Amino acid sequence: MTLRLAFMGTPDFAAASLVEIAAAGHDVVRVYTQPPRRRGRGKAEQKTPVHELAETLGLDVHTPESFRDPDVLADFATLDLDLAAVVAYGQILPQAALDAPRLGCLNLHGSLLPRWRGAAPIQRAIMAGDDLTGVQIMQMEAGLDTGPILLSETVRIAPTDTAGSLHDKLMSAGAQMWPRALAALERGSLEAVRQSDDGATYAKKITNEEARIDWARPAVDVANHIRGLSPFPGAWFELPTAKGLTRVKVHLATAEAGNSAPGTALDDALLVACGTGAVRLTRLQREGKGAMDANDFLRGNTLPAGTALG
Repeated sequence: MTLRLAFMGTPDFAAASLVEIAAAGHDVVRVYTQPPRRRGRGKAEQKTPVHELAETLGLDVHTPESFRDPDVLADFATLDLDLAAVVAYGQILPQAALDAPRLGCLNLHGSLLPRWRGAAPIQRAIMAGDDLTGVQIMQMEAGLDTGPILLSETVRIAPTDTAGSLHDKLMSAGAQMWPRALAALERGSLEAVRQSDDGATYAKKITNEEARIDWARPAVDVANHIRGLSPFPGAWFELPTAKGLTRVKVHLATAEAGNSAPGTALDDALLVACGTGAVRLTRLQREGKGAMDANDFLRGNTLPAGTALG
């Protein structure tokens, strides 16, 4: 038996799930994704990764600006769906959409709920120093990531993981969960486990100002902050130059021993003092340039001992 479903998703993280759902033989009658946006230096209009994949698979693609539009909801209701599979779609679905499929809407989320409900669970887990996270498929309801959990996979966060590497781990683990979850749903063997609000945390979006490195924090926290924002949006500081301050993103760093005023370079090789200890900056990106390892960065940028970083 196959399920008649719609898929809703936008980035690469979601595209991997669409591949697995389609490969399992389910009838994906429509794909919803965010509308094409103008991006890049040329401001050319670009389709989302899910949009491009869906077209490759020969699937019907819709890109509504808002799922609250009455015409969009009415059209959705006519699809006679068993369910909708949702992965990082980027829109909040109204109750009418959640209720339209026979089995409701299922969502894949990149954390172990109720920890890190919300928009940036991967980044927040690393920034907080968590050593475990995971992916879960939940039954969607009106609250933000509050629905009952149907299936879970735990993923360990390695000390060297960045938001980018952890994203890829969770993307793969989550995509592989869908065929199992849908098969169990067909058999009626999925057990819904209600979430508790005890210990709930919220993974709010990362602001530009929050991405700025606070050298007054302990070195371990600064290193986690950097890992959690690498490669995007990138933790940053301001480097004094002859032409004024220039912004530098840091993609990798390690905590080491060291002691001085926070933000002070302790040597000529990118060891920077923190509130407690120091961090060695090992991969950086100057404004307008590509990311590079520390040795390459220092060939074009001087940062001698005693330099105060902003």
